[in-house]
Amino acid sequence: MANPTADWEKVGDKYYRKIQLYTAVFDQDLELENYIVTGCSYGGAIALYRDESKLHSFRGTQASKSSIDLYSCAGKLIRRINWDKGSIKGLGWSEDERLIVVTSDGTVRCYYDLQGDFTQFSLGNGAEEYGVQACRFYGTGFVALLSNNHLISVARYEEPRPKLLAIPPEGEVHSWTLIPPAYTLSRSVEVLMSIADTIHVVDATESEDRLLDIGPFTHISVSPNGKFVALYTESGKAYVITSDFQNRLSEHDSRSKIPPKDVQWCGNDAVVIAWEDEVHIIGPNNAAAKYFYDGRVHLIADHDGVRLITNDVCDFLQKVPEVTDEVFRFGTESPASVLLDAVEQLENQSPKADDNIQLIRPNLVEAVDTCVKAAGHEFSIHWQKQLLKAASFGKSVLDIYNSDDFVDMCETLRVLNAVRFYEIGIPLSYDQFLRLTPENLVRRLINRREYLLALRISSYLRLPTDRIYVHWASQKVRVGSEDEDTICRLIVEKLAGKRGISFEEIARAAYDEGRGRLATELLNHEPRAGKQVPLLLNMEEDEIALDKAIESGDSDLIFFVLLHLKKKLPLASFFRVINTRPTATALIESSAQADDPELLKDLYYQDDRRVDGANVFVREALKQPDSRTAIDKLGLAAKLLSDSKDTAFEQKALQEASSLLKMQEVFDRDLTETFTGLSVNETMFKLVKLGYSSRAKKIQNEFKVPERIAWWIRLRALVSKRDWAELEDISKTRRSPIGWEPFHTLILTAGNTKLAALFIPKIIATSSVESSEIISMWEKCGMRVKAAEEAVRTKDVETLDRLRLAAGAGSVEAREIERLGAGLKRT
Repeated sequence: MANPTADWEKVGDKYYRKIQLYTAVFDQDLELENYIVTGCSYGGAIALYRDESKLHSFRGTQASKSSIDLYSCAGKLIRRINWDKGSIKGLGWSEDERLIVVTSDGTVRCYYDLQGDFTQFSLGNGAEEYGVQACRFYGTGFVALLSNNHLISVARYEEPRPKLLAIPPEGEVHSWTLIPPAYTLSRSVEVLMSIADTIHVVDATESEDRLLDIGPFTHISVSPNGKFVALYTESGKAYVITSDFQNRLSEHDSRSKIPPKDVQWCGNDAVVIAWEDEVHIIGPNNAAAKYFYDGRVHLIADHDGVRLITNDVCDFLQKVPEVTDEVFRFGTESPASVLLDAVEQLENQSPKADDNIQLIRPNLVEAVDTCVKAAGHEFSIHWQKQLLKAASFGKSVLDIYNSDDFVDMCETLRVLNAVRFYEIGIPLSYDQFLRLTPENLVRRLINRREYLLALRISSYLRLPTDRIYVHWASQKVRVGSEDEDTICRLIVEKLAGKRGISFEEIARAAYDEGRGRLATELLNHEPRAGKQVPLLLNMEEDEIALDKAIESGDSDLIFFVLLHLKKKLPLASFFRVINTRPTATALIESSAQADDPELLKDLYYQDDRRVDGANVFVREALKQPDSRTAIDKLGLAAKLLSDSKDTAFEQKALQEASSLLKMQEVFDRDLTETFTGLSVNETMFKLVKLGYSSRAKKIQNEFKVPERIAWWIRLRALVSKRDWAELEDISKTRRSPIGWEPFHTLILTAGNTKLAALFIPKIIATSSVESSEIISMWEKCGMRVKAAEEAVRTKDVETLDRLRLAAGAGSVEAREIERLGAGLKRT
């Protein structure tokens, strides 16, 4: 096996290596120099679009049709997107492998998978009027340059909100690029524009001239960490400065009169300049190395290197990782290098293997760790195995060693080798894999429809697999040639027992393809009603959606369906749907009682529930501020009940309520008091209190108020107005339908003890009252002597003594009580 340092080139004090990833990438008749080539980060897909500014050889009408071709890095065609939507001015990728296409009129298409599905939005802000000239892309967004030098920024593709940045100065823009928001102090995207001899930095609020005098610049490139900027001038000089424009770090003269095709960063330490078939890598202190190719080279920058694309090869140029340099550099005597040599000696059965181990024994742990890390950075499977063998040999000698990193690296390399295989064509480096994460790698495989590999990697790395199955099933319903019953059976059998499967998502894909019956069948296997119902409504399977919602027992979900149906259907149809579903009817009824009385009336009318319908009118009547409207509402309620023989009581009650309102209307007008809204009893109470007893008597006769209730109302009203004279007159009458105790109690509560005492003899005369109660009544009225007389009558000596003490020693009352008690003691 060739020495891994064979392709290393020294640039300054660092080594760079060019790794050949794939060969025979594109067909030889594909004129790559006539195409715009842009690639996604993390070894992602490559998009090719024919450069409209160049002439092409005619190859028939079919070949002349415009298309955007998506390839893997190995040259495998993933998808061909036919294009007839105008001139493309921007072609780029997001970090999650979405293809972004921007046309000259400001239309933006975001292809969110690699199969041609897209969302679309417009830039606005004058893009249609002035036209888009060019675009620059970063991980989550892009910036578009208009012909009037205005800049429009889109920060997110999920919720695109195009915003106009600060207005830059007029003049020809020689070149431009951007610094992503993650690397700016303002956390807003910053655009670097070469206008005249200087650079203008434009952000959301201002455009600032950096006052350079070495321009104009034909190429500007920002390092992946946003800290450095590479500038290339028309005279062939390349400068590297800090992104705050405070320090010039290096200068390089390419001595080329031909302008380069591209300038990109190789990691954060070197700049790659590409001409037609020649590539220079420029390091610090004017150090450089050169590579030559047979055809046009395209650069695709990544976080830790640059991919070089030609018709023949796909290479990866990167700085040699420190651990790799430590193991393989010529002349090194590092512990890891010695350990690697020891395992080779072991394979040759040489005793020098043990000598080497003993030599590095104090640093053996470090050597094992370095070999494990170096294996991760190798693309050659041979050297991966050799390094892992060395690590395994080293840790077998150690008494104690934590093998977790070794095991993890073995797993990672197995995954990386699988996705680097030319049929997959994702040449991830170890650093890129760590940044991308296994979950996102699996997502990329799903978008390429590499379901088997995605499943195996997910199982191997213990990742959830539900997204893979759902995506497979969604594609099955989209492109499957079998009949719908067969597709449904295949999907259900394949996904049976799998955790986390969303049949709703699969059903939605089927519905979008026009397979409504298949979508309905698939939804029957979705266990979550909250997922079933919205899609069923979209499919206009309204009654099935309502039944599913009712089965779930979720009242909010049922309300959601009912509101949707109410907006969509005529009222009669809506009621027909819910009439056979008591739960839905009950929910509509309870909701309408608070919010929609008109709907409630229609519901009761539809169901022929006349009494309930009349009750709605009665409730409305009670809320009316004026009696005339209330009378009309009661009339409507009575009319609703008029055809029924079973509602005689209700009709009579409504009639009496109308009569009361009419009488109250007269009282309101004649007595300048408000009676409307009061009950019969309250009306009588108020009339008596105001002194209109005859009118109260009329109310009593009109509504046949029982005599007992009328007396109670009169008593409460008279006590309330403190009409003691009237109450005293009543005390002179012979009988009371309610007895005399209420008079005594209410008058006493009102504070008139003298008048209350007048009713005690009448209570004694007309009812059987206990002696203790009579004594208590006299006491409450302050008449202890009368209480003492009752105590003497019942021969209650104890009560007499208590009354005498309460009266106070030496008082007239006490002497009188003592006199009465003396007679009792003598007897």
